[in-house]
Amino acid sequence: MDEALKENLMGALENVIDPELGIDIVNLGLIYDVNLEDDGLAVVTMTLTAMGCPLSAHIEADVKHALSDIPEVKETRVDIVWDPPWGKERMSRYAKIALGIPD
Repeated sequence: MDEALKENLMGALENVIDPELGIDIVNLGLIYDVNLEDDGLAVVTMTLTAMGCPLSAHIEADVKHALSDIPEVKETRVDIVWDPPWGKERMSRYAKIALGIPD
């Protein structure tokens, strides 16, 4: 997958907002990887801010919807992983400022 397409996929994922924090999942550092396979399957490897997040199904549906607008994507699979664990150090500077977390 070329870098421009990967940037396009990540850009689309910036439209997915974590409902509890009000910040997109890319800037929160929840996206670990996104890959588009030859058959058009987008595989998103991500985590959540906490295990047992009650909004995980909502976020997963939003991820699939966000990528559905990209012509190369025929289907999306979301793999939620817990390793490596998420921490505030994964957040972008923008997300830290928006949430009032010291850099």
